[in-house]
Amino acid sequence: MVFDRAKELECNALGMFTKNQRQWKAKPIEPEQANLFRVKAEEAGFKPNQILVHDSYLINLGHPDPEKRAISLEAFRDELMRVEQLGLRLLNFHPGSHLGLVEPDESLRLVGQCIDEALEHTEHTIAVIENTAGQGTNLGSTLEELARLYEMCRTKERVGFCLDTCHLHAAGYDLSTVEGLQKVLSRFDELIGLGKLCGMHLNDAKAKAGSRLDRHESLGEGTIGWACFDAIATDPRLCNIPLVLETVDSGKWKAEVARIRRATQS
Repeated sequence: MVFDRAKELECNALGMFTKNQRQWKAKPIEPEQANLFRVKAEEAGFKPNQILVHDSYLINLGHPDPEKRAISLEAFRDELMRVEQLGLRLLNFHPGSHLGLVEPDESLRLVGQCIDEALEHTEHTIAVIENTAGQGTNLGSTLEELARLYEMCRTKERVGFCLDTCHLHAAGYDLSTVEGLQKVLSRFDELIGLGKLCGMHLNDAKAKAGSRLDRHESLGEGTIGWACFDAIATDPRLCNIPLVLETVDSGKWKAEVARIRRATQS
């Protein structure tokens, strides 16, 4: 189970999927499975706000085609309900893509509409919007666009955000200095509020800032560098949210986790 891996890596937060992220359908979670997961989570000392679930990569809530968007909405609703079944709270997802068929703001409106509709089917789950790298017609690569999407949601109390460092860097927010990181956090706080930041994905980047290439690298080995990640780990404003690695070399995860945890405890 995921908690065995967490113990092996000595981490106190984690990211996970509740189903195959590259398929639309999945077997329902049986009550016995859900109960076992809850027991194991408690035994491992993981509270709901320490686990950031990611939804399927296939979902596009901003799809201009109503029939195709309806398929994504149904899948998104299912993902939210699966999170709640497991006693968790945070569902991380990408906003979607306008596919060049409508204006970005119209697609953002569709995403906000879908978020509100899907949240009606659960009681506690938070829809956690992740920023993107600016590739193609994907939505959500700028903080301003994330803020517009947030404003379009009626159910704001159940909407949060996850900032991916590689995506930020690729989208043009240069994180190779601590000053660059602080500018991003200040701007996010100004537009949305740091209280809405529910998690971060810590990934170095293979490509330079502004490349619009979503290519993750091990921490300290890309174009961002350790200064940014050390600053994140020591920032008191970020101490109560999951910091999740999505780096490319699993053989380095334990060392990466250890360094981040040492920094948070210093």
